[in-house]
Amino acid sequence: MSDLFSPLTLGGLELPNRIVVSPMCQYSAQDGVANDWHLQHLMQLAFSGAGLVMIEATAVEARGRITHGCLGLYSDAAEEALGRVLKAARAVAAPGTRFGIQLGHAGRKGSVTAPWEGGTPLTGAKADEAPWLCVAPSAQAFAASWAVPEALDEAAIEQLVDRYIDAARRAVRLGFEVIELHCAHGYLLHQFQSPLSNLRTDAWGGDAERRDRLALQVATRLREQVPAHCVLGARVTGTDWKPDGLQVDDAVRLTLGLKARGFGYVCVSSGFVEPNRGIPFGPGFQVHLAAEVRQRTGLVTRAVGGISEPAQAEAIIASGQADQVALARPFLADPRWVWRAAETLGEPLYYPPPYLRAAGLRKPAVHAND
Repeated sequence: MSDLFSPLTLGGLELPNRIVVSPMCQYSAQDGVANDWHLQHLMQLAFSGAGLVMIEATAVEARGRITHGCLGLYSDAAEEALGRVLKAARAVAAPGTRFGIQLGHAGRKGSVTAPWEGGTPLTGAKADEAPWLCVAPSAQAFAASWAVPEALDEAAIEQLVDRYIDAARRAVRLGFEVIELHCAHGYLLHQFQSPLSNLRTDAWGGDAERRDRLALQVATRLREQVPAHCVLGARVTGTDWKPDGLQVDDAVRLTLGLKARGFGYVCVSSGFVEPNRGIPFGPGFQVHLAAEVRQRTGLVTRAVGGISEPAQAEAIIASGQADQVALARPFLADPRWVWRAAETLGEPLYYPPPYLRAAGLRKPAVHAND
C-alpha cells in the first residue's frame, strides 16, 4: 500500500487515506447562506475519494466575512442552508470520507470585493456591496489603500470568543466531525499573533505569550464546549516570511499550546498578514515548515501549498514530513484528482456505481520507450 493511501487515526476519527480537500472560499453565499453553487461544489468533492473534505473558511459573525459572498455560520438561516448542503454531500460521499469545517474571522482583511473583481476594499459603488467597519487587534490598515480597522476592546474580544463558540455549536449540530480554527493567512487570529499587525501593549499584545492568548482562549473554550468525539484542529502560520514577523518557532509554540488543550492536528501554512511580498511560491514551498512542526511537537501535522502531483504527495507522507497533505486548486482543476493518484500509485479505489464504466481511463499513458 502507498503511504498516501494508508489510513490515519485523527483523534478518535478513522480516515481512509491521508488526502484532504483544503478549505476553499467560494465567495458565492448571500449573507453567509450557502446555495446551489455550494451544493454542486461539495457534492463533487464528497465522492472524490479524499479522506477528509474541509468546508471553506466560514465566518463566525457577519463582519468577519472577507467579502459579501463569504460563507457564514452565525444565523439560523446559514445553519439550515449548510445543513442541506452537507446532507446532500454525505449522501454521495465515498466510503469513509469525513467532513470538517474551518471557522474564521477576516479581521482587518474584510470588506473587500471577490478575487475575480480585484479583491480590493469595497467602496459602496454598488448598492448591494456596502462596506462595513472591520475590527483588528490594532487600528492599523492592512495596506495603504485600505480602511483603518477598529481596535477591539476587552468587552469586544470576549464577545468575539462567544461568536466562535456559537458557530462551533452550530457545526456540532450539523454533524461536522472536524472543526478547524483559522489562525493563518493574515486573518484575525493570525493578526493577534503576529507582531507585524498586533501593536497592543495590554494583555492581548506585546510578548509572544500575550499575542497567542486569543487563539488559545478560543481553543480552550472550544474544547470545553465541543463533544470529545469531534476533532479540533487549526491552520497555523509557519512564518510571515519577514525577519520581524512570525517564525517557525512561533508555530511550534502555538502548536504545543493547542496540543495541551486537546487539539488533534495542525495544518501549517504561511504569510499573508501583510501584502504578499517575498513569499517564495513554488512546489511544496511550505512543506519544510510542516516537517519541523511535526518533528518538534509530535502532533498530527498537515502540509499544504504547492502540492499538486500524486508522486509529490506520496513522497511527503512517505518521508515523514507530514501526516496529511491538503490540496486546493488541484481539486478545482480536477475533482477526480484522487482517482488519478490511486491509479498512478497502483491503489484500488471506490467509484460511484454510475461511474464504474470510467474505471481505468485515467491511468497514465504508456510511452513507447517505457
